[in-house]
Amino acid sequence: MNNEEQILSDKKAEHFFFRASTADFKKIPGSPIAYWVSDRLRNSFIESSSLKDIAQPRKGITTADNEKYMRNWFEVELGKAALKDGVDGIKWHPVNKGGNFRKWNGNKEIVINWKNDGEEIKKFDNSVIRNPSFYFKEGMTWNDISSGKFAMRYSDGRAMFEGKGPMAFAENSDKLINLISFFNSIVSASILSFLCPTLNFNIGDIAKTPISSNILECKTIKENGKVCIILSKEDWDSYETSWEFTSLPLLQSDFRRPTLKATYHDLRANWQKMTIQMLRLEEENNRIFIEAYGLLDELTPEVPLNEITLTCNPHYRYSNSKNAVELELLLLADTMKEFISYAVGCMFGRYSLDKPGLILANQGETIEDYWKNVRADQKLPTANCPLSTDSVFLPDADNVIPILDGDWFTDDVSERFRKFLRITFGDEHYEENLKFIEVALGKDIRKYFLKDFYSDHVRRYKKRPIYWLFSSPKGSFNALIYMHRYRSDTVSVVLNYLREFRIKLTTEKNHLEAVSISASASPGEKTKALKEIESLRKMIEELDSYEREILYPLATEQLEIDLDDGVKVNYQKFGPALRKIPGLDTKEE
Repeated sequence: MNNEEQILSDKKAEHFFFRASTADFKKIPGSPIAYWVSDRLRNSFIESSSLKDIAQPRKGITTADNEKYMRNWFEVELGKAALKDGVDGIKWHPVNKGGNFRKWNGNKEIVINWKNDGEEIKKFDNSVIRNPSFYFKEGMTWNDISSGKFAMRYSDGRAMFEGKGPMAFAENSDKLINLISFFNSIVSASILSFLCPTLNFNIGDIAKTPISSNILECKTIKENGKVCIILSKEDWDSYETSWEFTSLPLLQSDFRRPTLKATYHDLRANWQKMTIQMLRLEEENNRIFIEAYGLLDELTPEVPLNEITLTCNPHYRYSNSKNAVELELLLLADTMKEFISYAVGCMFGRYSLDKPGLILANQGETIEDYWKNVRADQKLPTANCPLSTDSVFLPDADNVIPILDGDWFTDDVSERFRKFLRITFGDEHYEENLKFIEVALGKDIRKYFLKDFYSDHVRRYKKRPIYWLFSSPKGSFNALIYMHRYRSDTVSVVLNYLREFRIKLTTEKNHLEAVSISASASPGEKTKALKEIESLRKMIEELDSYEREILYPLATEQLEIDLDDGVKVNYQKFGPALRKIPGLDTKEE
């Protein structure tokens, strides 16, 4: 090797060579071997206070049996859950338990049995009640373990916290918001990359994070953080899986236009505005944090669009590998599915077009309860005194809605949805609006309900569906019920629908048999009739077997359910009568 080659070789080696002393490592609490960390960032551990000196990081409760003591909030009775206000004697209370990667606000999904100050859990030998004096206090929460980036969220004073959703508590709200803003910054991400290299964000490591005194009183950071928290909450509450969901954005007056297409475009523009606003605020905060830590030469303030954690932001909601057109198509399709889901909620009385928020959400509630809640000033319609329903959307009276391939019932789910669409967006543009939905879905509305609705519902409610699908083995008969309105005679009502459907099939089969032997029928008509006769024969045999072996025995049992037991326990009581949910029997952590 000549001299010139030796020089080049030495320069290449120097490029990949880091020099760091043991003293440098000791500047970082725990002395992690983070040789790539700059002097400026390393010195921040000496020059700044640690989080534990400013706030109080705490790990929460471990029940040791989450299947017994925790539920998704939508599984239980509304009257037994303190979702909006802390109430003594209430059984189910919100608890922070981690969740998906989401900054600022949200992931409010789980409730815990804390009736009588946790009497049942405290009696369970394996449970660990940590830091109870911090329960139901304002703070910030994060995921103990993450598959990706760190995210900090605001938690009001209505929640407990679990081991996987630890919290930290500041002396006042302003300081808390500034800390949340910091932990959602590029500077925090850089620090945590070596404090928590395994993506296990335990309280001991988070407590070591250096917090520059310059950021704690910064008004710009506080105001930006407040807006981000508000935007994130608004986004979270726009979906029916939030307990503070009140109405569908598509139906809110701010966005309503004569057509569904125009309404969606206005709503989409608002979502883009929200996303860009949060992007701008996060990047402005990043600039302040970068300057406060003296990292202008090391970090840039830009935030990738897929890290703006709003559900209405398709870059975050879907795979980052999708192109812009694919993302928009996915968002449009899902928004139409949410419109359909809300319509089904109105069909069952969970929601109402006449009143915001949850209506029927307690066990065994009836159409009479709906009427008292929504139209207390009017009498419930009867056969003798019906209400004109041209402009009123009433929930189903018997809590059973058929989903069938064909116009066999005037009150099946497809017909009910069409009426919902007419009432919400009018008759003038009805055909245009229905076509807009079906193009977005890639199929007509009846096929969507038959093939996709229930799978989408199970996915939306994380394998804990609130609507249950009675379904024959090959899917010839399907009927949807709402679990909160379930009564011991509900299976008998489903059975009556099945029997009526079978009578209709038999009548049609008899008609086709007459066609097949009619002298006036053409050969083509006879061939078609014979083919349809065979199809109907198989359907009738399927229904006979479903009734005899499954539905009738179940109806005679007059099964009772208790919503406190959750979907997993109650759903499986009905065995093969209900559509199978893969993974329902998987043990929860």
